[in-house]
Amino acid sequence: MVAVLLLALLAGSLSAAAQGSLAIVFDVGGRGDLSFNDMGALGGDRAQRELGVTVREVESATTADFLPNLRALARTRQYDLIAGIGFLLQDAMAQVAAEFPNQKFAIMDGLVEGLPNVMSVSFADHEGSALMGALAATTALELGADTVGIVLGIEIPILLRFEIGYRAGVKWAVDRWNEMHGTNESVKVLHVYTGAFDDPARGKTAAEAMLGQGAVVIYQVAGATGLGVFEAVEEFARAQGKEVGPPFAIGVDSAQDYIAPGFIPVSMMKRIDTGVFTAISRALDGTFEGGATLLTLAEGGVSASTLEDNIEMMNAAIEAGTLTEAERDELLAGIQRAREAVPASAWEALYTLDHLIRTGEFVVPQALDAETAEFYREILQ
Repeated sequence: MVAVLLLALLAGSLSAAAQGSLAIVFDVGGRGDLSFNDMGALGGDRAQRELGVTVREVESATTADFLPNLRALARTRQYDLIAGIGFLLQDAMAQVAAEFPNQKFAIMDGLVEGLPNVMSVSFADHEGSALMGALAATTALELGADTVGIVLGIEIPILLRFEIGYRAGVKWAVDRWNEMHGTNESVKVLHVYTGAFDDPARGKTAAEAMLGQGAVVIYQVAGATGLGVFEAVEEFARAQGKEVGPPFAIGVDSAQDYIAPGFIPVSMMKRIDTGVFTAISRALDGTFEGGATLLTLAEGGVSASTLEDNIEMMNAAIEAGTLTEAERDELLAGIQRAREAVPASAWEALYTLDHLIRTGEFVVPQALDAETAEFYREILQ
């Protein structure tokens, strides 16, 4: 009898703790990808921990699984929110959300228009890119160099925003340096739009050209094309007998520091985990609204990767069985070496600009069309 009562009380306490339900549909690759899927899962873990939310995760073996996965979840009518990780799910989500207008959905880093039950979460990548520019420029100045680079994919509005944000960070850092040192230094920003997100060879060619022109830091904003940037930077350094940069590459979207340990000290992270947590929080507290939602740096939408971010991502991969502890430790050692090779003043510049953006003392310009981008290229020199 006592045991029955204890079980009943336990069940009651668990029910009271579960304040809602969240379903997460992963992009192809699922947990253990050391990228958006793992970050989405971390957002679910946080919701479970802080909000008492029950979480169901659904893997997608191929893109053809998106539609049936979303539809099957919606049919149950059991979830306060169904979240899709990555823009590739946006078409399937638009279709299913139209079929189930009373079900709340959220798409991470994508856009579903015209449906009041879909929250489209994007991230202030121009603000995060400014941080990367500040670190890149200060690193160059400390090394006696005057050139940094950015390699991008297709010239579309969102990538223009990355480019101009990076340039703004470079300009801010150079102005700060000159004021602090009483100098008149300048740092040139080389940029190339490769026209592709899936061609590492193009990224490598672009980065090699920049390295040949003296670039000491190159920021990749080109999807898989950017893998070629990492390869070019590492090969250039190793050809000089180095096992750690400079030169350095900067990663994007997730903590890519592990891809070329020793040569990628930092990445500009889109905080998919914050996006998932924000969406389920709003679904539960009554503030959920369909349409576009931009998460800023101050709201935790973007950030510079930290060693702790890398550890958290790698531990998630270990749990998923895609990484071993020994592999994690080796990768982390390389990442730490890269971070230590970056001048302390460059990290200080990054952290200072981070604070100024958060407090609104520095506003990062945005460009979403070619004319505006060209205007900022001129004035941010």
